[in-house]
Amino acid sequence: MERNILSVIGSTPLIKLSKWPGPKRRIEVFAKLEMLNPGGSAKDRPALRMIREAWKEGKIGPSSVIVESSSGNMAISLAYICSFLGLRFISVIDPRTAEQNIRILRAYGAEIEYVSEPDQETGEFLQARLKRVQKLLSTIPNSYWPNQYANENNYLSHYETTMSEITAELGKVDYLFGGVSTCGTMYGCAKYVRDHGLSTKIVAVDAEGSVLFGGKKGPRRFPGLGAGIHPPFSQTHFMDQVVRVSDWDMIMGRRRLVRQESILAGPSSGGVVMALKRMEPRLPEGSVCAVILHDRGERYLDTVYSDEWVAGQFGRSIEDMEE
Repeated sequence: MERNILSVIGSTPLIKLSKWPGPKRRIEVFAKLEMLNPGGSAKDRPALRMIREAWKEGKIGPSSVIVESSSGNMAISLAYICSFLGLRFISVIDPRTAEQNIRILRAYGAEIEYVSEPDQETGEFLQARLKRVQKLLSTIPNSYWPNQYANENNYLSHYETTMSEITAELGKVDYLFGGVSTCGTMYGCAKYVRDHGLSTKIVAVDAEGSVLFGGKKGPRRFPGLGAGIHPPFSQTHFMDQVVRVSDWDMIMGRRRLVRQESILAGPSSGGVVMALKRMEPRLPEGSVCAVILHDRGERYLDTVYSDEWVAGQFGRSIEDMEE
């Protein structure tokens, strides 16, 4: 097999969190380091599969223009994959997109389509971005929308790789924790668990302010966890439990990861470990838990890793974040 940047997507390391959740550990916790994909996140897997399958099916070719709505990781994954394949890529973003992500996208040659106002009917930026996608598709010849929100190759990428990799290394997994947005990652893992008769319980970590599973709509600072719409995968009732985390939980969790395990992860990963911490007292002793750490932290140095930004956003001193 030819070895190139696309060939090393997946097969990410699975490590034991040896210092967390603390010295009196009742459970074992293993972390799937999806941030070590070439594009820095779990979105590399579905981005590659969506583009490859579309090419196989004749939906795209060398002259195609790929258009997708994404404020972060999916956009970056598509940007470098399209760059490698020589495809033009347009990312539709909104004001919540981190400046660092925009710089990364432009470094890969992606074009930026900026939506400055939320949708008038719903008040959601995502709806406004999706409308812009449709407008671009109607005006740009040979344009194609992968549609990460409903494309079955999103969840199939995790069905065929992520969960099988975790079970191959650990054998029995009692609980799997992971963040949800399009829900592709956790739906794919859950489907693998059910189809293979595994006993693993799926814990979907959602954001406060997300409407994915009947939550009350509210403001969310960080893209990548939660959603303001109900993507098709969220309506499959794939999870055994939902845990909602706050923006502050995400800040706390990422800080614990970097201070205790030297893992520089993004805010959604912080939310995932805080969800596990919240459930830990109720888990059977000796439980084997896996957490999916979705993306790397370098792209958040100006926000969640900035003490000044955190203090300005939350009105709390940095000492409030200590144990």
